[in-house]
Amino acid sequence: MNNGNQRPKPNDVLLMLGTRKGTFLFWSDPERRAWQRSEHHLGWSTHALSYDARHGSIYAATNSPVYGALVQRSDDNGLTWQAFNQGLDFAAEEERRVREVWQVRPGHPAHPDQVWAGTREAGLFQSQDRGNTWTPVGSLNNHPTHATWMPGGGGLILHTIIPDPTAAGRVYACVSAGGAYRSEDGGVSWQPINRGIRADFLPDVYPETGQCVHKMVLHPDRPQVLFQQNHGGVYRSDDRGETWVDISEGLPSRFGFPIAIHPHDPHTVYVVPLTADEQRVTPEGQMAVWRSRDDGNNWQKLAAGLPDAAWLTILRDAMATDWCDPAGVYVGTETGQLFCSRDEGEHWEVLADFLPPILAVSTGRVSG
Repeated sequence: MNNGNQRPKPNDVLLMLGTRKGTFLFWSDPERRAWQRSEHHLGWSTHALSYDARHGSIYAATNSPVYGALVQRSDDNGLTWQAFNQGLDFAAEEERRVREVWQVRPGHPAHPDQVWAGTREAGLFQSQDRGNTWTPVGSLNNHPTHATWMPGGGGLILHTIIPDPTAAGRVYACVSAGGAYRSEDGGVSWQPINRGIRADFLPDVYPETGQCVHKMVLHPDRPQVLFQQNHGGVYRSDDRGETWVDISEGLPSRFGFPIAIHPHDPHTVYVVPLTADEQRVTPEGQMAVWRSRDDGNNWQKLAAGLPDAAWLTILRDAMATDWCDPAGVYVGTETGQLFCSRDEGEHWEVLADFLPPILAVSTGRVSG
């Protein structure tokens, strides 16, 4: 692997890693056999990265104990970065403050300069100028159910934002621990979408809100279907979150953090189970990714090339798929290993090792 001697080219696979000590960019042609690498934001904790195909930009959610929480944007594939935080906080008269940025996502193509950010303490923020300035989304941040939100292991965080690519006004947001919400009007109003999801740590096991969502995904070819890895199981909704069904049967554990969806097949999803909420390591020390090709009705263990006798931890944003055919699957660990499969999970290899703890893995297709 070469370290940044060249720059990404159009149609390259761009692999973006956020770690506890910086941002790492990897890129390759679609064969994905020879990778280049560059390092950025060293010393910063990068919780999330997103590629904005509308402008060919990369967004990074970066955090420093000295400089605070910043959204950073590169318009030249990481060569240079601009940092922004104007407006990225709650009102001055409020007690709550933004401590970290946990998510940054480009908006719908109909709104070419719209970007969303999620923070700790849990808040949703919107930018209409590509991240230069931010506005808090009070309709969610001050939702009537806000009092039911409570901190999870990473604090009280808004970590997942999903603009529906088929509907300019529909967007989803997830809070840990607060539950999942949906807006149909671009964030003007929000409704909880947690019916059927367990919260075993609460007196009411099936509350309206307060569930600990770990990650949620959808596929643009079937946007009415959502998949979710929750603190207490894996779930699917066939009606945009109105109701959920438990699809955990066949997995070695109900607990885990990441979930990813196949780029071309909306029925295929990937999860990485961990033993339990108090044992956040791979079951029996066997690193494995589990795949379902039928909406979660059946699960298959994928471990060829992955290590055993390895009690690894994989965090909520640390798995992604690329757009190639066959699709690539990427998993990062809290101990700094980056695993790669070029054949949809059938076989695995180590793409990089000895990295800082990996917090986030995402992909993009480099535009011209």
